[in-house]
Amino acid sequence: MSADLARAAADVLRANDTGTMVTAAPHLYPHQWSWDAAFVSVGLAHLSVARAIVEWDTIFGAQWATGMLPHIVFADEPDYFPGFGVWGTEIAAARPDGVESSGICQPPVHALCIEQLVAIGRAQGGEAAERADAFMADAVPRLARWHAWMSRARDREGIGLVEIHHGWESGMDNSPRFDPFYERIEVATPKALPRTDLKYADASERPSDREYQRYIHLIDQMIAVEFEDDRIPAVIDFRCGDVFMTASLAASAEALARMADETGDADLAATERARAEHARTAVLASVDPTTGLCRDYDYHAGHHTDVASIAGFSALICGGDDAVVARQRAILTGPQWMGHPDNRYPLPPSISLDDPACRPREYWRGPVWPIMNWLFAHCALQQGDTALASGLREAGLAQLADEEFGEYYEPRTGEPLGSHQQSWSAMAALDWLTADRWR
Repeated sequence: MSADLARAAADVLRANDTGTMVTAAPHLYPHQWSWDAAFVSVGLAHLSVARAIVEWDTIFGAQWATGMLPHIVFADEPDYFPGFGVWGTEIAAARPDGVESSGICQPPVHALCIEQLVAIGRAQGGEAAERADAFMADAVPRLARWHAWMSRARDREGIGLVEIHHGWESGMDNSPRFDPFYERIEVATPKALPRTDLKYADASERPSDREYQRYIHLIDQMIAVEFEDDRIPAVIDFRCGDVFMTASLAASAEALARMADETGDADLAATERARAEHARTAVLASVDPTTGLCRDYDYHAGHHTDVASIAGFSALICGGDDAVVARQRAILTGPQWMGHPDNRYPLPPSISLDDPACRPREYWRGPVWPIMNWLFAHCALQQGDTALASGLREAGLAQLADEEFGEYYEPRTGEPLGSHQQSWSAMAALDWLTADRWR
């Protein structure tokens, strides 16, 4: 069964491959999403390190002059909303010529993924190892620019939390954690929305039209200031200190520091370790002493928010305090989350099934996401928590054994939802079954 599942996962990556990018999924997501592609490159490395590097050529080829890696690089596929024309980034001075991209970012998991790509290449030996090492040397300065941009443009107040200006930047688009931010947005003149996503997914599994009006409203605010980092905070209605983004930065900065050690750049290694510590400190400072979970920060309201979601376990991504990590692990594996009696598999839903806000079929408002299972398992393994890593891997593989590779899953029934044949879900299965570190 394991061999069959690995072959099926590899087939998904090959089927979604355009040659220069692996689209996130057929039909629904026909472009390259930044954090999707970073994760997908880990799976591609098991098939071909050379092809995995091509994926990064596309990612880095879209890097803005500021250092930002945009959240979408558009393929020549018009059947998608909002496309390049809606984004309006043709006016952005920092966007590289000839590359059509969006004007926001996504979680900075890139260095974390490149570190795994390199490890896979080295394990294969020969030409794959040589290519991986050469690629790492080229990638390190590009990643350094990306992290420096995140600290400079998205931590202006120096508190360590990465500020986002759109729920899409978090990767958790319509999570209830963002309800307080969206609820204050009033769209004076709603637009006609060509919801092409509803051609390929059930409306009950997707954000509503009202949510999309707010999404486009925020894009229009960025267009009004030509996507200039210094001007956006003054006009944007959405300013969230995102604890999950911050934890991801901490974990990736540690990975980049290790790679900088290998390339002989001691100064960069020190800079990245300091960046990781700054971010980790902010994550731990966000922990609610009552619930034990991490919290986002609302810059407009001037306080932390109290919506519990999978992002609340961000200390498990970055570590830094054994007591906090142990408490979060106990909560995550306990009866409200992974251990909930109604769960089909012992995996974490995006929102606890006991939460009144939980909608177990709707995107980030309740379903289980295979990519989050992989990320939490990976970080647990990095921190020496083999029990949690093994539990997530075993249950995650059982969930994916249907070979549908759903974008997300109904937690109680195990039904695949959203798009099927999702590239990063296939990556999770392929890496779990192939990489030496899981054995």
